[in-house]
Amino acid sequence: MASSSTAASSSAAAAAYPRAPFSLRRRPGLLALLFVFLCFISFQVVIHVPSARSAVSQWLFSGHQGEHQRPKNCPGCGNSQDVGSADKTIAYTDQYGRIKLFKVTAREFASSSIWENPWLPRDSQPIARTQEAAEDLLLANGSETTNLSSAETLATESVDPIKLKRQVFRRRRKEQRVQELLQVDKKVELEMRNAAINSSRNFDNKVRGSYNIWRPEFRLTNTDSTLRLMKDQIIMAKLYATIAISQKEPDMYALLMKCIKESQTAIGDALIDSELDSSALERAKAMGHVLSSARDVLYSSSEVSRKLRVMLQSTELDIDAVKKQNSFLVQHAAKTVPMPLHCLHMQLTTDYYFRDGVTKEHFHDAALKEEENKAKLEDRSLYHYAIFSDNVLAASVVVRSTVTNANEPEKHVFHIVTDRLNFAAMKMWFIAHPPQLATVHVENIDNFKWLNSSYCSVLRQLESARLKEYYFKAHDPSSLSDGNENLKYRNPKYLSMLNHLRFYMPEIHPKLEKILFLDDDIVVQKDLTPLWDIDLKGMVNGAVETCKESFHRFDTYLNFSHPKISENFDPRACGWAFGMNIFDLKEWRKRNITGIYHYWQDLNEDRKLWKLGTLPPGLITFYNLTYPLNRTWHVLGLGYDPAVDIAEIDNAAVVHYNGNYKPWLDLAISKYNPYWSKHVYLDSSHVQHCYASKQ
Repeated sequence: MASSSTAASSSAAAAAYPRAPFSLRRRPGLLALLFVFLCFISFQVVIHVPSARSAVSQWLFSGHQGEHQRPKNCPGCGNSQDVGSADKTIAYTDQYGRIKLFKVTAREFASSSIWENPWLPRDSQPIARTQEAAEDLLLANGSETTNLSSAETLATESVDPIKLKRQVFRRRRKEQRVQELLQVDKKVELEMRNAAINSSRNFDNKVRGSYNIWRPEFRLTNTDSTLRLMKDQIIMAKLYATIAISQKEPDMYALLMKCIKESQTAIGDALIDSELDSSALERAKAMGHVLSSARDVLYSSSEVSRKLRVMLQSTELDIDAVKKQNSFLVQHAAKTVPMPLHCLHMQLTTDYYFRDGVTKEHFHDAALKEEENKAKLEDRSLYHYAIFSDNVLAASVVVRSTVTNANEPEKHVFHIVTDRLNFAAMKMWFIAHPPQLATVHVENIDNFKWLNSSYCSVLRQLESARLKEYYFKAHDPSSLSDGNENLKYRNPKYLSMLNHLRFYMPEIHPKLEKILFLDDDIVVQKDLTPLWDIDLKGMVNGAVETCKESFHRFDTYLNFSHPKISENFDPRACGWAFGMNIFDLKEWRKRNITGIYHYWQDLNEDRKLWKLGTLPPGLITFYNLTYPLNRTWHVLGLGYDPAVDIAEIDNAAVVHYNGNYKPWLDLAISKYNPYWSKHVYLDSSHVQHCYASKQ
């Protein structure tokens, strides 16, 4: 059985393999060696494994980039076939001794092999330089300024130099980054990791307040669709109710009025659907059924359109009335003295006239200081300020903020002018709270004997019956003809001469040459002394311009339909701001600025050239006599514009609360309050007493 199985396997093997010579049959490994030897003789391929760094491979056949050139005395070369397209057969044995064959082209070896020309002598073969050697040369010569001749001597013509440089730079960056990472202190790394962990733990993605992105009503774009539907239904129900009365349908009228009342109750004060009563949707459905029935019974296109037109006109009238009322209330609130401020004035006035022991001591010290500082009031080498105000708290903030930011406060002199009603309170405040080192001089406007109606045009106009009628007769046609817009000009400040004193600077300060005018609704944030060093180039007034594109130009303030205005002024001329102005009083006297002001004020007695106020006559009086200051000196709008750039405010030397929303009023824009309130003297017992009651 064993011999028969052996014979069977031998016959199967003989059938599977062709018969070979005896020696080869006995030793099948010789067949593999013989085959490899024949392939080697035929092609003489020498394979060089590239280095770990990546090698430079090149054809050493002469002219390898073009057509292959055959060497002389080469009878076996055949025709000029391109080496790059020639097929090469590679034979090898795997780990089990089996023969493997595959074909490749020369180009497939180009990036990793070096082909030797078998017909050239061994001695004449060029030396193949590796890429590593070329990189070393680049590093040695300064990789960006490699000598090309040196590169040629290395026979690296087949290597792209730009690619080579990139590889070198890439390797350098990697090495540098490795060194940086190795130098990182483990302690610092641990601290960074702990900080990141704590930051992630403390992260809160919830939105505080009434708005929350996770609330269901904010996931939809139309969060008030049901609310608007119910309001529209109420309008249509009112419409059909009026038609029901005219067509004598009392039952339908009663049903409609009942649904209107129920819908209004369900709506309440809701602003979005989520705030509606739970029964709102049912009310809307019921109203829909009633409106459908009313439409069937009452609908007439002409009647409905007429009623809707009447309702629209009535609504427009209501809106106009509400706007006018709002404007009036804002104006009224802006010009009303708040209770705490009135309390402060009364307390200070009482202290001034009924002096106790402490107050008498303050008066004694103030009298001595005033005598010492008397010479400073006319010293031209000092920095003089003019403030015209009837508001003690506002004036104190102006003085305190200026002195706080001054580099040399002892050189600053403040000339404050107020009216007779507030003189005692203003005087008492600065007696009890004198600014450190600076000088404050308070005057009563009634002591200016030169200020009378025969000299001052405005004072004469303010005493006229026409102007009093304009201000104090509410039903006078002249006061109501301009509607809403006219209300802002009916402000008592325009009746106060304190508002017009800015045009009489040389008369108030006859010995001074330069003075800085400050409104009482400003806050100083930087040292203002550089303003005295600015060369005004022959101009009288130094101010910040306010025109932006088409806004705040002369045509905004003046009536250019009047020939006197259109003939003398450019409507596109840029406006500027009152509130912080440096005046050259020498030039003022030389050009008779006060006389120019009187001339134009007399022409405007009937208010045809401009409305009331001080800015329009200021633009006219200082026309072509105003030097523009850098905008950072004076930033406006904190009294009416909630969108003033915070960066501009922080950068400004002076911020101005021009407008109705003054910082001492409840109307004030809250985000601007800290700039003003931080300069309020909170240690004052009177301030604590008067404002504590408000809390």
